[in-house]
Amino acid sequence: MLQLNSYEIEAERGFLPYPDPIAELPSALGVWDEYAFDLPKLLVSGRIRHFLRAMPLLDPTPYLETPAQWRRAMQALSYLGHAWVWGESIPSDTLPANIALPWYVVAQRLGRPPVLSYASYALDNWYRLEPTQPITLDNIALIQNFLGGLDEEWFILIHVAIEAAAAPAIRALPLLVEAYQTANLSAAEEALSQIAASLEEMYRILLQMPEKCDPYIYYHRVRPYIHGWKNNPSLPRGVYYEGVDAYNGEPQQLRGETGAQSSIIPSLDAALGITHADDPLRTYLREMLDYMPPPHRRFILDLEEYRVQHLFFASTPTLKKLYNTCIHWIERFRTKHLEYATQYIARQHQLSEANPTEVGTGGTPFIPYLAKHRDETQTHILS
Repeated sequence: MLQLNSYEIEAERGFLPYPDPIAELPSALGVWDEYAFDLPKLLVSGRIRHFLRAMPLLDPTPYLETPAQWRRAMQALSYLGHAWVWGESIPSDTLPANIALPWYVVAQRLGRPPVLSYASYALDNWYRLEPTQPITLDNIALIQNFLGGLDEEWFILIHVAIEAAAAPAIRALPLLVEAYQTANLSAAEEALSQIAASLEEMYRILLQMPEKCDPYIYYHRVRPYIHGWKNNPSLPRGVYYEGVDAYNGEPQQLRGETGAQSSIIPSLDAALGITHADDPLRTYLREMLDYMPPPHRRFILDLEEYRVQHLFFASTPTLKKLYNTCIHWIERFRTKHLEYATQYIARQHQLSEANPTEVGTGGTPFIPYLAKHRDETQTHILS
């Protein structure tokens, strides 16, 4: 049976880290915290690079002792790196060594590329207002911001709350696989029931996005900083990482932060047998695995290896109904995501090629991709 703890997954919080993320680095690296937490002020100046040049070049290796510290270092450096690239009117295609080199070192340790990814933007970016209370929208706040403000805060916190709501579904996936392997239909029904309830709650939380995140503010004040440097028209060659010998002076093309780097839906797709056609979209989805924490990546790949056969879900009328309910909620989730992408991005007025309306932060033509996700999900309904 798949053991959640071997994938750094905690049963009560899914892919969110346990214990809670930390907000401060060891004092020897405190300068990174200082600059990162000052970003809402420094970015407004319009000359962020002037200030970031003053940071000393530090080797994080002697000072980072715990996984939480390495993840906070990755978060701080990711925000500083993206602030450098996108924080002035003309994007920069070269990162200075005082950011690039430690960022590369930390990223190597964590098994992820040196670019802002969903893990740093959402999974590791929250704290509880009341530490003994649940991880819910009314009890969490962000550790790290770019500009700050209600809309940026809410946009990311919705993702964190969805991750927390997904926990019952994630912990049911190994039970579903075991039920399939042992032909235990009642256990499979119970697992699908948990997954369906979790998906419904995820969808309910997603519906709250417009309450405190305005499309105009998101597009013009939140989105510009989370683009990567692959398939972005303003950085056609990518970004140079000064001082990183491993890159041999070559620019790197890396995807930006995107919800496609969340492990929730890929895990559900894998366990429920939702497949995608072998085309550029599928290639992109496989590439997203590289931006996830390696243990979460392994969880998805192992679920694919133990994939439940589609016909198993038709074994009983109850099982088929529960399976179709799960497919229904995933399809609705993807449909709402597509609606938001249209409203928050495609319909906005593009002012710069650095923040295109036709290319997502992950560097893809997102509207046809999201529509294809939705359509392929719908085809798995059992008749």
